[in-house]
Amino acid sequence: MERQQVFDVAAVRGIIAERGQMAGAMLPILHGIQDRIGYIPSDAVALIAAELNVSRAEVHGVISFYHYFRQQAPARHVVQVCRAEACQARGGEALADAAQNLLGCGFHESSGDGQFMLEPVYCLGQCACGPNVTIDDQLHARVDAAKLQRLVQAKRGT
Repeated sequence: MERQQVFDVAAVRGIIAERGQMAGAMLPILHGIQDRIGYIPSDAVALIAAELNVSRAEVHGVISFYHYFRQQAPARHVVQVCRAEACQARGGEALADAAQNLLGCGFHESSGDGQFMLEPVYCLGQCACGPNVTIDDQLHARVDAAKLQRLVQAKRGT
């Protein structure tokens, strides 16, 4: 059963009104909505398109192009695995596989228990000490499968 996603329409309208007249307003609006709500609700796309006088397809194209934007409410914990070249050279692919196996989901998906969302990220700025992950925006360096398992277990409270 899919979760019903309800969002604060007034908050979205406020963000659009606040940022709608900026040059290149679409990205600031999308960032503002995601920062406030945690994702970009599909119903917000029409509001953005109308304000910016663009098609809904254009807005959706921007949302789907940038990996940063979520189109569904995130799980309680967000695990981001760096997929940039430096982390890949230091074992990032094995870490990505370990994360998917540990959480039982792919990138842009949530774990079966709904506690974790797995996302790719393209550079966390700690290239010399990769591979890196963030869990709930907290950076962890030199992560391998065993360290990731400990970090996830700590978030689960086990």
